[in-house]
Amino acid sequence: MNKIIRTDYSERFYMDLAYEAMEQWKTLPELKKYFHQTGWIDFSGNGSELASIRENFRARGRDPTKDIPLDELREMFGGIYKHTDFSGVDGAYWNPEAGWCDASAATVEMMQAAVNRGVKYEIGNVARLVLGISGVDGVQLSDGRILTADKVLPCAGARTSSLMSPVEDHLQMDDSDRLEKQVMAACICVAHCLLGENDLVDLKSMPVTIYALDGDAQPPPGNLLKFTNSRSLTNTIVTPSGHRISVPPDRDQTVVSNKLKEETRTVCHKLFPQFTSRPEAYWRLCCDAITPSQDHLITKHPHPQLGNLYIAVGGSFHSYKFLPNIGKYIVNVLGGISNGQEADVRWAWKSGNLTGRGAHEEVYPARELRDLDDDVAVLPISERSTLSSSSTSMDGHVSGKMDKSR
Repeated sequence: MNKIIRTDYSERFYMDLAYEAMEQWKTLPELKKYFHQTGWIDFSGNGSELASIRENFRARGRDPTKDIPLDELREMFGGIYKHTDFSGVDGAYWNPEAGWCDASAATVEMMQAAVNRGVKYEIGNVARLVLGISGVDGVQLSDGRILTADKVLPCAGARTSSLMSPVEDHLQMDDSDRLEKQVMAACICVAHCLLGENDLVDLKSMPVTIYALDGDAQPPPGNLLKFTNSRSLTNTIVTPSGHRISVPPDRDQTVVSNKLKEETRTVCHKLFPQFTSRPEAYWRLCCDAITPSQDHLITKHPHPQLGNLYIAVGGSFHSYKFLPNIGKYIVNVLGGISNGQEADVRWAWKSGNLTGRGAHEEVYPARELRDLDDDVAVLPISERSTLSSSSTSMDGHVSGKMDKSR
């Protein structure tokens, strides 16, 4: 599994945070071997966005980017863009400082580093938060074990809202005070194409590639070329208490509808038609928690009966790059220490309506998964014997009926 590492943000706050992270990707012994500085090409053509990014680079003292004419680009990087459909694209934005990381290996390495420093690492599926007299006592796992703590910090990603929903029901919270108002689950479709030896030779100099607002392709770690369909989706259900929340699909992540596959293949074919005839090794619905502003939510819960509950969530499909540095800011919040005025405001529990632009607004979901589901996606588990089951399901979700409203 690979993730993009880049500093290109139209908001200076996240550019500075990304540069801090980038330096650690380059230098930390646990991470530097997993970072590949291939650069990235962006065909989005979003002039105002790119102008803001470049203004931020110049304000930092150096702009590493440049525009590449499309006729020149077709001959660069081993000719991999010779057959790319550039309809509606005027040029290509190039930043040689960006790249990608082997996220699976990097995460394992960082977790082991934490254990080596004394962190106790327990494995289990969280069934529920355990409420006490004056706060949250801890979590109960699906095997019945209860883990207690003075301060409880769920970092449950796309499952955070479903984990919180029973607690919110117990405390009779209004919709406006519930976590779903702050962050919700969304998913994107990812395809992994199986490459041959000749393909790997052709792609040896491939940069991360952003194809308009439709998706991206990342260089292959091994023999898999990753295509991402950036048009994200929510999966809204109605909980037993009558509240609407978005949750990860209650099925194996590798179960993807034919409709969504065809939509993703169309993007792949426009970008790299020479590779889309290759067999797909597997598909996946990748879920994340997304906030209205795509800022992180790193805060103490404001409810008076949840005084020892903290939240660290809201990756919003752009935050894996912060793996090496976000932890120190979370620790500050746990200790009641300010991260600076702007961070404190951005990462706080918010009230009222969002104003202004988002940090990664092009991936904010505007459609429902159910509208792209078909018979393949809703088959009973017993009939999916030919489908891959490489991902493990998680407990801790709220069962409910599918919300059929628009």
